[in-house]
Amino acid sequence: MKVPLSWLRDYIEVDGSISELAHRLTLAGLEVEAVQFIGLPVEQAGGGSTTRGKVSGLAWDPDKIVVGAVWEVMPHPNADRLVLCRLDDGVQEQTVLTGAPNLFPYKGRGRLERPIKVAYAREGARIYDGHQPGYQVTTLRRTKIRGVESSSMACSEKELGISDDHEGVILLDDDAPVGRPLAEYMGDVVFDITLTPNMARNASIEGVAREVAALTGRPLRRPASSADGTGPSVDGRVSIDIRQPDLNPRFVLGLLEGVTIAPSPYWLQRRLRLAGVRAVNNIVDATNYIMLDVGQPLHAFDYDVLLQRAGGRPPRLHTRTARPGETLTTLDGVERKLDEFTVLVCDDAGALSIAGVMGGAESEVRPETRNVLLEGAAWDFINIRRTTAAQHLTSEAAYRFSRGVHPALAMEGVRRGLALMQRLGGGVVASGLIDAYPRPPADPIVALGADDVERALGVRLSLDEMADILRRLEFGVERDGERLRVSTPPHRLDIGQGVIGVADLIEEVARIYGYDRIPETLLADTLPPQRGNPLLESEEELRDALVGVGLQEVITHRMTTPEHDGRTGEVLPGSAYVRLANPIASDRVVMRRSLLTSVLEVIETNHRLRERLALFEIGPVYLQAEGETLPEERSQVVVALSGRRNPRAWPRDGEDSWLDFLDLKGVVVEALAALHLSALRVNPAEHPAFHPGKCAELWAGNRRLGVLGEIHPHVRERFDLGEAPVAAAELDLRAVLESVPERRPVAPVPAFPPVLEDLAFILDDRVPAGEVEAQLRQAGGPLLSGVRLFDVFRGGQVGEGKKSLAYSLVYQAPDRTLTDDEVAEVRRKIVAHLEQALGAKLRG
Repeated sequence: MKVPLSWLRDYIEVDGSISELAHRLTLAGLEVEAVQFIGLPVEQAGGGSTTRGKVSGLAWDPDKIVVGAVWEVMPHPNADRLVLCRLDDGVQEQTVLTGAPNLFPYKGRGRLERPIKVAYAREGARIYDGHQPGYQVTTLRRTKIRGVESSSMACSEKELGISDDHEGVILLDDDAPVGRPLAEYMGDVVFDITLTPNMARNASIEGVAREVAALTGRPLRRPASSADGTGPSVDGRVSIDIRQPDLNPRFVLGLLEGVTIAPSPYWLQRRLRLAGVRAVNNIVDATNYIMLDVGQPLHAFDYDVLLQRAGGRPPRLHTRTARPGETLTTLDGVERKLDEFTVLVCDDAGALSIAGVMGGAESEVRPETRNVLLEGAAWDFINIRRTTAAQHLTSEAAYRFSRGVHPALAMEGVRRGLALMQRLGGGVVASGLIDAYPRPPADPIVALGADDVERALGVRLSLDEMADILRRLEFGVERDGERLRVSTPPHRLDIGQGVIGVADLIEEVARIYGYDRIPETLLADTLPPQRGNPLLESEEELRDALVGVGLQEVITHRMTTPEHDGRTGEVLPGSAYVRLANPIASDRVVMRRSLLTSVLEVIETNHRLRERLALFEIGPVYLQAEGETLPEERSQVVVALSGRRNPRAWPRDGEDSWLDFLDLKGVVVEALAALHLSALRVNPAEHPAFHPGKCAELWAGNRRLGVLGEIHPHVRERFDLGEAPVAAAELDLRAVLESVPERRPVAPVPAFPPVLEDLAFILDDRVPAGEVEAQLRQAGGPLLSGVRLFDVFRGGQVGEGKKSLAYSLVYQAPDRTLTDDEVAEVRRKIVAHLEQALGAKLRG
């Protein structure tokens, strides 16, 4: 939010250091991101820079940039697109050359009855070049243009650094004093303040002024600008019916008749532009001005259009949610299909505006408008958020309503809006207002004691100090023994009841007292016992192990759509998903049920950019729990490999192959082995996401950890995964972590040499290699310290339906060197056991 200092001074006296004020506002929660000096030097405005923000601006030389008065606009003798102005700069008359289009209407009229006041820069003035992109400083020098000498100029807003507008010169108000330095007349400072959602009450000049008053202790003054209606009563000329008070707790209407639509005076246009709002006309500008000034958004209807839509009868307005298929063309010219939860302001003929967001084009104020119906209302902030997200539509009004505007401001906003409109456009204000207020909010009353503050902040304040701070923030405060009875002012919706309200008030006391004044204190109590979190620690170990085997971690969106989530299997109906009440985007409407889909989407996006992808993600999926409000949140681990096994420039033995199931199995088993998981085995399995015959279950002992395999061709058709196969594993994180042993055996490094031997066995092709290894270890006992499969062979030499598995065996004892007889005995047991258990024959 941009806050001009001149506007702020309407409410409170501000002097001294600008940087100090910015610093105090930042510490109080209104973070000043930047300070822009308009025409004033930094030192004149009070010195240095803010806590975090940047300082910018170009000072206007008081001797060279002044208020000028144009008395005559004459044609240029040699150029149709230029004019000459006879200008009084307070010292002498000058002839000024310009091509400003807003001076052409005065060309050739002779001496004007009333001068045109402009911002005038004399020779040697430093200004911004209005014809160059960005803000480039230039110095005015004497030159000749189309035969006419020029050394000075009337300035546009861009040339003075006020805004980017350089289409015409600044036309000042009639009361601008000729010859006065422009910096004295309209120099300014603009604070760029970032408001967090809990500070939304300060999204107005009055709100910021209230904070400054509380911080400095200076009195806050409010401009007396409420309109007294002198025209016929508004009763019976319009009505309002609120059909859903929970979405629209208040609606106020006022009527201004006989108005003249015209440009706003320059002082108002300038303030709006400094605050970041475009000027339109006096009526629209008045609604925007009051919104920025007070914090209450307003909307102006053309009353005659409403009469016409009502067939000449008094318009009957009502607020309701949109009907199925209903549309509305908004002020930006877009026809919008309305969601059924969107609240509308309507008449009997249909929708007039999207409540709290944007008005409709049909009833907008036009140059021919003569009678204006002014609306000030309050809306449910959650519904406004849903509407802006669904329509992808934001506005200054929606920004405020989506964060909460107290219904009490509606009456104040309409009164001040009517007064300003009458001041700018004339007309007569109808007496009375239409005020429908079916649901006034309960403004909390909270009991607060000095002990509450000391317990939370570690600083002891007296009740009088606390009461003074809260009164400066316009809370009502009464002393009740050793506690304060604090009532919430009618502009705040952020103070809770009971314990929450106490915490809210303590925060207010801390902000204004000053966080920097609260002393640092050491914890006075004993530290709680430190207890480990084995599951979390094991999860971090697993993450490190996966990175250690060459995988890269990814983090994906947990929100998706049923269609996207179901691409790895059956597309389930939306009712099977945890649906978001207020989704951030149309493709983020439910919580995912599949982590595998999320990781495959990463491969889909990146496979063209990398020859090899080796990814993993540890994250939750969300399953509907029948009869439960909250879903079952189940954590999974997904590993995915795709691309070339070796870099294409370095083929091994002429091989240029793809990563496959065996690579995946090796990576997963190696990572889990780093967590000391024992008795890992792989069994054939089937899964709808994986290729038949290339899918297996992973077990640790008697516990199933998950499934791994190559992605099924039908699933690949739903993704763009390139030509390389994709191998993936989907594991249950809890099953993995609970299989990690609490105690891990530690053995000394062997001091005695091993005996190495290779054995090959012929056995049925259907016997898994994992089962063979398990039987080898069982038969070999403690003297068999290592088993590694190094060759698989199928062919006529071993017989149909048979295979040969060759293992490298390591025999080793911890306390002695094994003899040949001991090794031979272990070998005999192994061969006999495999023959009995698996029908295996030792291959010669």
